[in-house]
Amino acid sequence: MSCSLSRTRHPMSCIVPPHILAHMARLPDARLRRLAEAALRTLVVSERLRGERNALGVIAPTAATPAGARRRTVYDAGHLGSLPGELVRAEGDPPGKDAAVNEAYDGLGATYDLFFEAYGRRSIDGRGMGLDASVHYRRSFNNAFWNGRQMVFGDGDGVIFERFTKCLDVIGHELTHGITQYEAGLEYHDQPGALNEHVSDVFGSLVKQKALGQTADQADWLVGAGLFKPGVKARGLRSMKEPGTAYDDPRIGRDPQPGHMRDYVATEDDNGGVHINSGIPNRAFCLAAIGLGGPAWVKAGRVWYLALTDLLGERSQFADAAEVTSAVAGREFGSVAGGIVRDAWKAVGIRLRSPRPAPRKDLPDAHPSRPERRPRRAAKRARGRNRPPAA
Repeated sequence: MSCSLSRTRHPMSCIVPPHILAHMARLPDARLRRLAEAALRTLVVSERLRGERNALGVIAPTAATPAGARRRTVYDAGHLGSLPGELVRAEGDPPGKDAAVNEAYDGLGATYDLFFEAYGRRSIDGRGMGLDASVHYRRSFNNAFWNGRQMVFGDGDGVIFERFTKCLDVIGHELTHGITQYEAGLEYHDQPGALNEHVSDVFGSLVKQKALGQTADQADWLVGAGLFKPGVKARGLRSMKEPGTAYDDPRIGRDPQPGHMRDYVATEDDNGGVHINSGIPNRAFCLAAIGLGGPAWVKAGRVWYLALTDLLGERSQFADAAEVTSAVAGREFGSVAGGIVRDAWKAVGIRLRSPRPAPRKDLPDAHPSRPERRPRRAAKRARGRNRPPAA
């Protein structure tokens, strides 16, 4: 999730939404002062990092690597703010004694594996880009983020948050922001921004489900389960199945996510509520995945991946996502599947204007040895439509 508080195409991407950190920073209880100060530091640092991220611009292309070749590198930031830090584990090195290093290394690999094995994609850029991560970033840093070039993990404050490498879906979520950056390039405000967050939740959850070998009806559909310390009244950062129910604790506030368009939050804060309104498409995906059955990454995930890489544009709205995912589902898996996806969007208050066939996409069909054809960014940008936030 992005820390950004301004409108930008390539935001600083952090997993903890700013409304949680802002709530913590306002805590009046002196016993919780340390937590408030840590939250405030996280907000300030995250905003500074956002500025640095804007300066990075679009990631430079990297040389292509052989299909299936993972290139992971993990660094130790030593509780400092300089990146990347000291190299502590490279691709092929055995596990060490540092749990955060091992978790980061394994999470990078699990994310790579989902996209390569299920969709034939070679890393974030589709060409085998190296996956880098730094652990132990600063002290009591309550966040993890993708800065456009690498992953960075804080250790948490030890009272509200655990270390941020613990959750596999957190790692998958943040790396997916990089894929969105390369593909649809969804602008980070209002409905396009909520779709940006939604897509990261989708594939972050699928990374976890694939690693656990779960079907759609077996999954908990929680993002960040296990991220909070014992005693915090929270199941995770978000519930894709039941938006608005993930947490309710006086120290972090109450989950504000809606699960239906009738509860859409119109706000100027948080880039138009991108962290909040993503609950609506999240629930649609969950309903579609359960309706399609089996492992969610096989059918529902394939549909959403194709939509992201070839059909959604920078300004795409919820209605656009509903239209293209329904069309792709019908094309890839038949009219019944298309109807299941349409009904899932309808259940969250988004009705399609009219069903239409989706154009063909040359995606490897369970043949990851075939190179993925790169999408045409200019054409995708033209497909985005700038509609008001209404179904």
